Amino acid sequence: MTHAEESKSVNKRLSDDIPTLEAEVAELTIERDEAILKTRQLRDEEDPKNGVYYHKEIFQLQQDKLRLDVEIKFRTNKINRINLGIEEMDASSGVKNGFLF
Repeated sequence: MTHAEESKSVNKRLSDDIPTLEAEVAELTIERDEAILKTRQLRDEEDPKNGVYYHKEIFQLQQDKLRLDVEIKFRTNKINRINLGIEEMDASSGVKNGFLF
């Protein structure tokens, strides 16, 4: 699956159910940890003297790790907003009064 197809298939709207979000965070965290371990393993297996390099695989795993970090952060922020009772589209009081900060 290409990146364009993958981004189209991702559900743009996160659940409003905290247990569902927490389960997704746990699942994504496991996936991220596996990517980190695989990256370390590939780095250990590289052998420059014999011309064995895994730069493409390592780069892809690093990109996946960063993507997973963002997905985890999105869900964690959503959980925090739900717990605080903040609606997604609500502007902060400062913005409502004309101040950005």
